[in-house]
Amino acid sequence: MAILKFAPQALKNLFLKPVTTTYPAEPYVYPERSRGHIEISIDDCISCGMCVRACPCGTLAVDRNAGTWSIDRMDCIACGFCVEKCPKKCLTMVPGYQTPGGEKKTEVFQKSPEVMAAEEAKRKEAAEKAKAAAAAKAAAAAAAKAAEGQETPAQ
Repeated sequence: MAILKFAPQALKNLFLKPVTTTYPAEPYVYPERSRGHIEISIDDCISCGMCVRACPCGTLAVDRNAGTWSIDRMDCIACGFCVEKCPKKCLTMVPGYQTPGGEKKTEVFQKSPEVMAAEEAKRKEAAEKAKAAAAAKAAAAAAAKAAEGQETPAQ
């Protein structure tokens, strides 16, 4: 008798479309505002640290000298604050999820050697300009002091 209870439903299901999705065959389409995971375009990053200061969990770390950016995926809550605060917009929130790993680890991204060399050249150039500006300012102050010293005895 129990078979007769679900037989009408089983016959109806034979002629209807499948209710489930064909996930492995076609990728899942995530809803519009779903949170996924954070990705970075490391060569566009200026290592300012705004993302680190915006992160409520403290999962991000930036090392300007080494040119690295790291994230602890297990601690990240995917709130998107770092993406909003990034001035160069090199951080993006990608829909979908990463495949789970077997261990808790920090993912580290390293800038390319070409980008590191270009940044180092810019830093050296800026330091030379600052040194030249400081020397010019000191020379102007010495000239002003010398001119002031010549005017004082004449009075």
